[in-house]
Amino acid sequence: MMASESRARIRLRLADAVLPVGSLLLLAAMLALILSAAGNTLGYDFEAYAGAARRFINGERLYDAGASAAGGFGIYLYPPPFAVAIAPLLLLPDAVARWVWVLAMGCCLPLGANLMPVRRDVRWKIVCLGALSWPFLYSVKLGQVGPLLFLLFAAAWRWMDRPWAVGVATAVGTLVKVQPALLGVWAVATGRWRAAAVAVGVGVAAAAAATLFTGPGSWATYADLVRGLGGTFSTDHNFAPGAVAHLTGASDGVAAAVQLVSVGLAAAALLAAFRWASPVASLQVTIVVSQLLSSPLRDHYAVLLLLPVAWLVSRGRTWAALIPLLGWIGLFAFVEDSTPNWPAAASIPLTFFGVLALVLVEAYRERREEKPGGRAAATEG
Repeated sequence: MMASESRARIRLRLADAVLPVGSLLLLAAMLALILSAAGNTLGYDFEAYAGAARRFINGERLYDAGASAAGGFGIYLYPPPFAVAIAPLLLLPDAVARWVWVLAMGCCLPLGANLMPVRRDVRWKIVCLGALSWPFLYSVKLGQVGPLLFLLFAAAWRWMDRPWAVGVATAVGTLVKVQPALLGVWAVATGRWRAAAVAVGVGVAAAAAATLFTGPGSWATYADLVRGLGGTFSTDHNFAPGAVAHLTGASDGVAAAVQLVSVGLAAAALLAAFRWASPVASLQVTIVVSQLLSSPLRDHYAVLLLLPVAWLVSRGRTWAALIPLLGWIGLFAFVEDSTPNWPAAASIPLTFFGVLALVLVEAYRERREEKPGGRAAATEG
């Protein structure tokens, strides 16, 4: 008996040692494969960020006047402070700056995964899942900020009871891309008033400092561009429910109604989570809803679903590990020189809403378990 227990402990220790190394090797291999085949799409989104920073340095308009006509894909449509923050990278040669940024986005996955307050094995399994997830690989290839937001959301989750951590993560995320501002709403809804105050203070201070360089008019232009983009369902590579309805042949009016219903359902789920779910569960709902309120909705935004998946797996729902693999379906939605495949496009919002529903169901189970006698009743059932 003692010998078998000793062998079991050895196997467990071996697995604990192999999993991190194997995860990192898989991540490196997949990134090498994707980046080597990227061609001129390597750092595509980073070029938009760098272009805005270059215009800022040259004293030109921060936002490209042709952004609306271009449909918004590959165009700088982020808050003014982000362009200011990117500017120091331009001290490097263009190719070096692009690679530094792209590789930094790749490193955000293992860093963020190891910040999540879940079991060690779950953290490294999330690294494996991310390495096999098209939304993450696509984000890194483009140099898109999704992995950075993943890291910030993971930090907010780990230190959710530390006002400065949540506040800074919220402020930085909002100044990079506006959707993480919903973290501030979560902080207020869960009684984290100091965190919300820190978010406002840091955000306002950083925005004011950037405005000294970009001018107040940059904010008005940014608001106009975002407002105009949100009402367009024909934007390239858009997976928002309204855009998917438009792909099926629906009129602009019907597409707008579909989008409105989608936003309404997401908002209702968020309010429900604020009312009865635990802070951790409502945080997962907030992360998902922050993307569902966005139009356009890109397939690489699904990198953030790794966070609620980690929470579900940590609670014993191991089948949730299959969810990140669904992101590959969206790869077939917009194939060059082919008619858009709306069922493949629909897989992206359906995955988001599916995860949202699963998190709400798990939050309900969690609530029942926390009630007196709830865990015993659940076990007996």
